[in-house]
Amino acid sequence: MKLNIRVNRKAPESMTRQIREKLDALIEAGDLVAGTLLPSERELAETAKVARNVVRGAYEQLMDAGKLKSEGRKGRSVKSSGGTKKKAAAKTTKKATKARKK
Repeated sequence: MKLNIRVNRKAPESMTRQIREKLDALIEAGDLVAGTLLPSERELAETAKVARNVVRGAYEQLMDAGKLKSEGRKGRSVKSSGGTKKKAAAKTTKKATKARKK
């Protein structure tokens, strides 16, 4: 997957933080859904024109936050979030409400 992530080198936030926040925003918006494989550290670093350790730091922070999981040699993927569980719970509640009305 090709992500179009850019960093502002003049911004007060670190490049690692900028990448982490952009990826987090994509996950929260549903643009990156659970199970989506992210580009390798090297690929994203080349795209964003940053050092590989900058991307590694962003990925590790997202893993610590429970947003990403390691797929071993396959790379990192988006972890299923609580938001997905909330949506599923809401659907179950709607079904239960409909069943009671019948």
